[in-house]
Amino acid sequence: MSNCDVAVSYEPFREIVIMEKTRFGSPEEIARFTSVIAGGKLAGLYWVDGVVFLYFPLTASNTAVAKELLEKRKVYWTYVGYAMMPRYMQTIETKEKMIVPVVDISADPILKSVAQWLKEQQ
Repeated sequence: MSNCDVAVSYEPFREIVIMEKTRFGSPEEIARFTSVIAGGKLAGLYWVDGVVFLYFPLTASNTAVAKELLEKRKVYWTYVGYAMMPRYMQTIETKEKMIVPVVDISADPILKSVAQWLKEQQ
């Protein structure tokens, strides 16, 4: 390898640990929640295979968390909020006229696994 060659490898996470989760009754409820926690800033939701959600990852600034990430390829999400939304829509509008953008990330295999797991929760 010369000094400008770069080796590229793909090592996806092996595990995502969700520490707290809330299933909202409708896409409008999670949109309202997202607007409130964002404090007026633009915030969006993700959509994968019939599930709309948001998540908050635990940052790897903590040594123990960084070790788990590097050695076990395990990440922690402190919170996931989700609702069933069978059809993708680019935005969700609440009755208060809050408009929340939704991004379709169905192509992501890791988030497809998360969406499947969320669908199985009661």
